[in-house]
Amino acid sequence: MDWTVYFTEEAEAMLLRNEDRRVRRLLKDRAMRLRSNPEMQGKPLGGEMAGLRSIRAVGQRYRIIYELFPEDHEVWGVALGIRKAGSRDDVYELAKRLK
Repeated sequence: MDWTVYFTEEAEAMLLRNEDRRVRRLLKDRAMRLRSNPEMQGKPLGGEMAGLRSIRAVGQRYRIIYELFPEDHEVWGVALGIRKAGSRDDVYELAKRLK
C-alpha cells in the first residue's frame, strides 16, 4: 500500500525559501519517493530528534527530515534544507527548534 506524503507548514516554507527552482523540484521529487516503503529509506534519528528520519537529496547536500505515521500510512515532511554542520542554519538545528 502506498503512503501519502504531506509537508508541515514550516517544511513547505523551507522548500519555497529555496530560490533555485531546480533544487525545489528535486527535493519535492525525492520526498514523493517516500510514498513507497518510507520505513526502509533514510535513517532513524536519535537524541532530541528520536522518532524522526532523515534522507539525503539533491547530490547529498540537502536533507529531508520526516516523521512516519504507520497507522494512517502518512509521511510528514518536517524540515528540508542544506546540511551545514555547526551552523545555526543547519537543517537538523532548524528541525530541533520545530520539534
